Amino acid sequence: MQHIHHALNHWAILVSALFLWFLGALWYSSLLFARPWVEIVGRKMGEQPKGVAKGMIGSFIGDLLLAFALNHFIIWSGASTIGWGAVVGFIVWLGFFAAVNYPQSVYEGRPFKYFLINNGYWLIGLLCVGALLAVWR
Repeated sequence: MQHIHHALNHWAILVSALFLWFLGALWYSSLLFARPWVEIVGRKMGEQPKGVAKGMIGSFIGDLLLAFALNHFIIWSGASTIGWGAVVGFIVWLGFFAAVNYPQSVYEGRPFKYFLINNGYWLIGLLCVGALLAVWR
């Protein structure tokens, strides 16, 4: 356990964070889910909320932390193939994203579509990043 940091691939973590960041930009763009998401949260298309730059920087830092943590799960599980990496990503999504975000969206009175948009992003992201981290050692 004390030698796990030697097994971490810092380049894979950085690339994973960049992947998540760009996937988020695409996911919440007008090409994919911006319109329904904006409608649900009560904004207008094209509206620039305050703190966009801070949000983007914060997103990237969060993506780095997520990739770092997921890399630990990948190493601990012994996943070394695309499939097993994706399985670990799915389990992380199921337990740490879907399980907590679904009831939260219910308590907030949000439509199920809101849960699907936000957590669909994390599902796709964690499947891909899990696969990447498993094979890029």
